[in-house]
Amino acid sequence: MHSNALIFIQDLAVIMLIAGLMTILCHRFRQPVVLGYIVVGMIVGPHTPPFSFIQDNNTIQTLAELGVIFLMFSLGLEFNLRKLSKVGKAASFATFLEIILMTALGYWLGRFFQWNHADSIFLGAMLAISSTTIILKALEELGMKKKKFAQLIFGILILEDIFAIAILALLSTISITGSMHAEDFIITLGKLGTFLVVSLFLGILIIPRLLTYIAKFNNREMLLISVLGICFGFCLLVIKLGYSVALGAFIIGAIMAESRQLQVIETLIMPLRDMFSAIFFVSVGLMFDPNVFITHFYPIIGITVAVILGKVISSSLGILITGKSGKTAMRVGLGLAQIGEFSFIIATLGITLNVTSSFLYPIAVSVSAITTLLTPYLIKHSDSISNGISFVVPKFMSTAFDKYKNWLNAHHAKTNTNLDRYKFFNLIQIIINLFIVMGIFLIFAYLLGTPWGDFLLSISNHYIQKAILWALALIVSLPFLIAAYRKIKFLCLLLTELNIKDDKTGLKLKWHKIIAELIPIFSLISIMLFVSALSISILPPLELLIMISIVVTIIIALLYNWFIKLHSRLKDIFLETFQNHDNEKSE
Repeated sequence: MHSNALIFIQDLAVIMLIAGLMTILCHRFRQPVVLGYIVVGMIVGPHTPPFSFIQDNNTIQTLAELGVIFLMFSLGLEFNLRKLSKVGKAASFATFLEIILMTALGYWLGRFFQWNHADSIFLGAMLAISSTTIILKALEELGMKKKKFAQLIFGILILEDIFAIAILALLSTISITGSMHAEDFIITLGKLGTFLVVSLFLGILIIPRLLTYIAKFNNREMLLISVLGICFGFCLLVIKLGYSVALGAFIIGAIMAESRQLQVIETLIMPLRDMFSAIFFVSVGLMFDPNVFITHFYPIIGITVAVILGKVISSSLGILITGKSGKTAMRVGLGLAQIGEFSFIIATLGITLNVTSSFLYPIAVSVSAITTLLTPYLIKHSDSISNGISFVVPKFMSTAFDKYKNWLNAHHAKTNTNLDRYKFFNLIQIIINLFIVMGIFLIFAYLLGTPWGDFLLSISNHYIQKAILWALALIVSLPFLIAAYRKIKFLCLLLTELNIKDDKTGLKLKWHKIIAELIPIFSLISIMLFVSALSISILPPLELLIMISIVVTIIIALLYNWFIKLHSRLKDIFLETFQNHDNEKSE
């Protein structure tokens, strides 16, 4: 046998044997298995005397990358768009407040320890995200997954995962460019939002139906290989677009979560996820250096305390502000008081891009290990802790909070009407349509200069090439632009009816015309200006742009109703996926 193959098998055997033993010990002493895997990495790693059990770290790191893919893919399968709609304002506000405060706290701590700018930014990002895997495992082992506070925790974790994807994209941009200006920040978020919306829209239109067709053959091997092919293919596309592999794995998992074959896919993927995620967490432990722990003992302890107190305070405060009880808020805060896999992925990104110091990763591992060890105990004794704090809180504060909660509930009862939900639903549809339009233009802009673009446009004149690509993008976008225009016009009419009182001078009729006609037109012009700025690389000269506008105007006049029917059909197909999935679950 080849020596490299022998070394690989030996390393894998050492890792899996010791990891298997550690899982037994973790279950025996009721400790998180993730913590056990990290300890395995510390035991077999190069920094633990007397010698390293692992000879080929590069191969293990490659397998760990597969672990990231399967871990994020599995999290995506557990993610559900319907769950996101049920998260509510409490979890949304708490997540936003926690991420802002913890990122700021992490950055401030890094500067306090006199770390450089990049290390401080990455530390703030690492402290912002709690571990979905560890928290879910702890709640499951404690039998608390059905509790009310646990449902709030799940909602926060879902939103944190989404924010983490945005953070990864922003950190990549900052690391590559060296800075992030306001316009860069907006463009980066705009492109990321466009990519997410277009991926989910097209993915949910295509992937569940493709998997349903494959499932008809009733061959699990065929389904597994197809799922893995789609997963790795999408991850490759995401990498080519400049985003992280973790983003691709999570999104394609979320898309497949809407398939009827979800339970079968989870069953097939679970063994692969368990194996490769175990290797990933072991690889995390491999990078733990006891010397770093000794050298940076005070920062590790300080960051650990900051994680626990910061997350408890920020999450609890966010839940309290939304009108939940103090006990519920405290239980949520204590349940989120740790960091985990996303922190490792963020730390790995810093190392991969060569922008962070070598000590930051083992510090993150140390903090995660300590907080992971404490997580089950914090959740288990959350009632005792919250009861203890309630005795310390002054009487006037609890009275003031009760009055605030009663006022907030009364306010929600007045404003939470079907009409408000209907307006919100229409606004969401407008935003989704606009993201799809931006995505279409970005896709056609990406084609310019690629082999696909050269194949489609074998024209030597560069300006004509741009004009054709821009015109095609505009024509493909028409169903979504028309839908956005009609929704904007409808909302304007609705707001006019609700807010402008009738009078004898005919003022209301005049405002009707202004609001219902001019505002939607100006909105559409603004949208097209923004889209043109995004697709500047394929924007044709002015004279060609005028010609395209005339042609497209004629197309709209001739096919206006057809575009409306096409958009309606696409929306029905999209919603049909969710209905089929719900019916499958009820059966």
